[in-house]
Amino acid sequence: MNLGAQIAWDDTVLPFQLDRSDVRGRVARLDGVLNRVLEQHEYPASIEGLVAEAVMLTAMIGQTINLRWKLSLQIRGDGPARLIATDFLSPAEPGGPARLRGYASYDADRLDADVRAFDQIGKGYFAVLIDQGDGTTPYQGITPIAGGSLSACAETYFAQSEQLPTRFSLSMGRSHLPGQAEQWRGGGVMLQHMPKASPLMQGGGSGEGGLLAASDVVHDDDADAWNRANTLLDTVEEIELIGPTVQPTELLVRLFHEEAPRVFDSQPVSFGCTCSDDKVRQSLSIYSAKDIAHMTTDEGNVTADCQFCGAHYVFDPATLGFEATGVSGDA
Repeated sequence: MNLGAQIAWDDTVLPFQLDRSDVRGRVARLDGVLNRVLEQHEYPASIEGLVAEAVMLTAMIGQTINLRWKLSLQIRGDGPARLIATDFLSPAEPGGPARLRGYASYDADRLDADVRAFDQIGKGYFAVLIDQGDGTTPYQGITPIAGGSLSACAETYFAQSEQLPTRFSLSMGRSHLPGQAEQWRGGGVMLQHMPKASPLMQGGGSGEGGLLAASDVVHDDDADAWNRANTLLDTVEEIELIGPTVQPTELLVRLFHEEAPRVFDSQPVSFGCTCSDDKVRQSLSIYSAKDIAHMTTDEGNVTADCQFCGAHYVFDPATLGFEATGVSGDA
């Protein structure tokens, strides 16, 4: 594989369909996006891995939706890994890249190097939020933290909230290619049984804590096709997922050639953030002058930092809050 082919597939999500299995899917390859997300903070290794996994999931889930604005994942727990938040933002213009961003909030003093990263989330919830913009009502689906990985949480969400059998196979890590600096790479495959009208499942499922699993919401011939596609995906190797030596199209042919894979136009993705001077001002507009005074530094400024992109904002306190008397400020 030459460098040109590698670059063509980096930071892309490739939609595909397995016509003989009635299964759709996505192949994601991220490198520059993961680096930009993770380089904003000096995360401990366990937190870094959780953020990388969440970004990979967000890229694939976001691309499956006819999205006009934003899809978000939020993972909240009572453990030292308190919050992982990611966003998939629709392209600003037709044919442009979708944008990804993410960050984590954690208690460094409570992290335990001997405990699995996922277990440091503790008890909490996995949420998918979809906001289609002005004039629409945001959607939110929530399932408990369960299953041993963020990928398993996402699979549970689709079974429980959408009743769509879904499977993820992901691999992420630091890659050091000859002649290049070490950087993060991630790759993954998402499988999802094509949606069909079906009655809602009643009672408990076979998943952790009685939650629904993919096997609970697919039946008969559909179950045979779904199981066959999953068995084929089980043969994938981590190096095939991450690349860059195997192109996504080659991977699909290698895994699913008997299921008649059909690919569609790939979606480029890039790092992107929506923070701005105006949005920070708006978020502070609910505060009184007294509240703003408590936020003012010894230097006489109010500052704010974007957790997603690291942008630093500096404001004149007189221009903030609902009692603002001025409009000047620096971003």
